[in-house]
Amino acid sequence: MVRSDGGRAALNLGAIAALAMFLGGCGSIGSVGLSTQQPPPQPAVEPEIPATVRADELVGRWGLASYQNPNDRARTEAAAKAQCRNPYVIGAGSNGGVIMHLADEATPQELRLKGSQSGKNYIGPEGPAGGAKDREIVSFDGRVLVTRFIDPDAATRYGNMVYVRCAPQR
Repeated sequence: MVRSDGGRAALNLGAIAALAMFLGGCGSIGSVGLSTQQPPPQPAVEPEIPATVRADELVGRWGLASYQNPNDRARTEAAAKAQCRNPYVIGAGSNGGVIMHLADEATPQELRLKGSQSGKNYIGPEGPAGGAKDREIVSFDGRVLVTRFIDPDAATRYGNMVYVRCAPQR
């Protein structure tokens, strides 16, 4: 008896081709007609806005204290001034920033001053203004700097940080 395996091979090949087409379409279920469209555009990166406070304005020796209640600000400024016996030093960074501590970091590092479209200024690591590790400059008049951490947990623990410029060393 003579068998023809050619017909069976063609049938198997056809079944495999149909199965491959079916499985290839699984990745596009629900996206019929979308395969020719372009991927969605990436969100525009905001241009970097310079801060209105310059790094050289912050470099120096500062008395440091903090408050939670805004009614305590005047008392806290006086307490910060008394800390000039043991000042917090803000240094100049090698890349145009300032050397300060991040929340909960033992080692100071260079932080950048960043502006924002809303007009607020921030101090923080590389990245967009208002990032989780940044602190907002609440106010600055050249003599008193008030900052508040963006991270809610750090803001609760540290409050509003008041830096009062110490008199120049004699």
